[in-house]
Amino acid sequence: MGEESKKTVVNSWNEWDPLKHIILGRADGTMVQAPEPAVQREWLEHGFPLGTYGPYPKEMEEKANEQLDNFAKILESRGVRVDRPTPIDFSQTVQTPDWKQETMFGCMPPRDLLLTVGNEIWKRQCPTAAAGMSIFATDHCLNSTSRKIQTFALRRRPNRV
Repeated sequence: MGEESKKTVVNSWNEWDPLKHIILGRADGTMVQAPEPAVQREWLEHGFPLGTYGPYPKEMEEKANEQLDNFAKILESRGVRVDRPTPIDFSQTVQTPDWKQETMFGCMPPRDLLLTVGNEIWKRQCPTAAAGMSIFATDHCLNSTSRKIQTFALRRRPNRV
């Protein structure tokens, strides 16, 4: 079977047609992200006072993965193709010329970063650097689609006089 015949046609024109294909996240390696201007976490009950960050507690990660894996089995039993992101090292520092972030977030909620509109998948910008850079975990899923991936960048609204 040629590479082209393995590609998936992507389209979504409404919210009520039967689901045929989904990218379902994973909790592996999810981080309480390092503080940044948009987000500062304070989860005292899980050992993360304000300003601290690091991997989610292992028990929390395992419970989340169990739920996600069970959900994947339910979807597959109903004929839905389920693709899953490949977790990467979310504890690594990411940066651009304009900013630096000590950690990423994870690949549990791909719906926060990907939007299917018609026959295109848009990679949208995330308001937090930690979550936005986590999109790389879904690259292999996106490479299996037959449609061009669009980058949708939100722009600042011009100042009004």
